[in-house]
Amino acid sequence: MITFQESSDRTSTQSTTIVQVPKINARDLPYSAFLRDYVATNRPVVIQDAAPGWNALRSWTPEYFKTQFGSEIVEVTYGVKQQLGKVMDGVLASTAEKPGPYLHKVIIHQHMPQLLLDLTPENVYAFPRRYCSPFMPKRFRRPDGYLKLLIGGVGGKFPLMHYDSDNSHAMITEIYGDKEFVLFAPQDSAHIYPHESSPSTSQIDDLDHVDLKRFPDFPKATQYRVIIQPGESMFVPSRWWHAARVVSTSVSVCTNIMHSANWDGFIEISCESAKGKLSPSTLAKRLYLRVAGMIMSAVESLQENHPNSLLARRFGYLAPASPGSRR
Repeated sequence: MITFQESSDRTSTQSTTIVQVPKINARDLPYSAFLRDYVATNRPVVIQDAAPGWNALRSWTPEYFKTQFGSEIVEVTYGVKQQLGKVMDGVLASTAEKPGPYLHKVIIHQHMPQLLLDLTPENVYAFPRRYCSPFMPKRFRRPDGYLKLLIGGVGGKFPLMHYDSDNSHAMITEIYGDKEFVLFAPQDSAHIYPHESSPSTSQIDDLDHVDLKRFPDFPKATQYRVIIQPGESMFVPSRWWHAARVVSTSVSVCTNIMHSANWDGFIEISCESAKGKLSPSTLAKRLYLRVAGMIMSAVESLQENHPNSLLARRFGYLAPASPGSRR
């Protein structure tokens, strides 16, 4: 097991603890160990060489997107649409002082499915698991993990510090350039100042210049930091606050993961009720999801303990544990 190494970072305005997120090569991290040591324990990790077969690692550059898809209209960020070629111009001209656009609203299978061939064979560490199950309600079902394309220039960043919806895990694989991540554990949520009306987003919008008059307890939060490079995959566990900053012009993809370990939280979030009152329909949804979870757990256990059995091969699609069990 790799442990976190703590260090201290002090400035004139704040004192905080910084922890480096560990990196481990895929050859030293079997998928079963990843599930046991990081997914089940809700701990972040960076996996090196997680998807070495991807053609994207050899062909995706900002110039490639400008040349091949420049005329396509894409949604860049909330309410902003633009030709991809113009987005790439802004990305390439981006500086730390004047950041360009940060593309984060392109769902690949919906908007640019022609890119999917460059992302095979599938990154097993980013396998969406329960999102593939037919037991998952249709509005939550994401057989590809809700695969997103993320592109930004130097200084660019996702507009909000947040944790992912549905209580899901996230896996971000860097394809081109470098990107820095800053994460905060769920236990530090009170120091991150969630919006009252949007509890999964933080009121803090600039980690480099935090207003300590507005957010005096922020220095109490431990920062987990890492820079990921091409071929590295950043695992962001459920309910971990995170923000990303582009170090050098960056192209990456993101998927979501739903596992037995974050299933209860998914039920709570997806079946929230107004003012804490549970309607009959909400109770029915919770009951369905709990029963579905028990069935999926049984199927997952079958695949883990008897992977070559007829039952595992026949029923694996009900709770796919790996790309090979999905059909």
